[in-house]
Amino acid sequence: MERIGLIAGNRKFPLLFAEAARKKGSRVVAVAIKKDTNPRLNAAVDKIYWLGLGEFSRMIEIFKTEGITKVVMAGQISPARLFSPEVQRSEELREFLGSLSDKRADSIFAAVARRLEESGIELLDSTLFMEEHLPKKGVLTKRPPDFKEWEDVYFGFELAKAIGMLDIGQTVAVKNKAVVAVEALEGTDNLIRRAGRIARGGFTLVKVSKPKQDMRFDVPVVGLNTVKRLLSSGGRCLAIESGKTLFIDKAASIKLADKSRIAVVAV
Repeated sequence: MERIGLIAGNRKFPLLFAEAARKKGSRVVAVAIKKDTNPRLNAAVDKIYWLGLGEFSRMIEIFKTEGITKVVMAGQISPARLFSPEVQRSEELREFLGSLSDKRADSIFAAVARRLEESGIELLDSTLFMEEHLPKKGVLTKRPPDFKEWEDVYFGFELAKAIGMLDIGQTVAVKNKAVVAVEALEGTDNLIRRAGRIARGGFTLVKVSKPKQDMRFDVPVVGLNTVKRLLSSGGRCLAIESGKTLFIDKAASIKLADKSRIAVVAV
């Protein structure tokens, strides 16, 4: 039976990956991040180690001791933790971040991948075993976008690709071809809240992969939380990039979207 390592961030993605990997016959050894990873992961993997944010070198030691040569990174670490006191307290983390040219997501994750590779550990595509969670092109809800929403979908798609190229974020909110909000470190949920306050409802949310997306990390993810936030903020349409966006809890999300008359489309 193949053993695979999991670097587990927040939300449900790590849980789904662990379940899918075990169904495929793999044994999963996870490194979970305190204050970010869901405690439910304990029951979803074969072995788990809980580490603080600054224990990067210990993570590599764990994988080497466990004989793990292939690892998947699933789920994010809250970006705001870059500015937390724990970063200042960890000499190792300060040195690691200080060695980077900038603190964009790709810069950080690519450096993590290099450190792993230098230790003989290969970082795999994070969508491994997750094919069923990558929607293909098409309208996913009963209600398709109306004409104005389709205009905003394609207008927003190009904008989201542009900010993705700069590694600023992967999501934009637009209304009547006006840019309402652009995602940065605050994340998609906070972007939706902000868009709701500015646009007073009726906006379209567009989430895409980066033009040079490294599928090993920072893959775009939407789910039930996304639809709930859209509903509470007055959003009317959600567009994602087909084949490159993970849709978590898709059935429940689409059911809520249908009930709320929110259009969801993969383009």
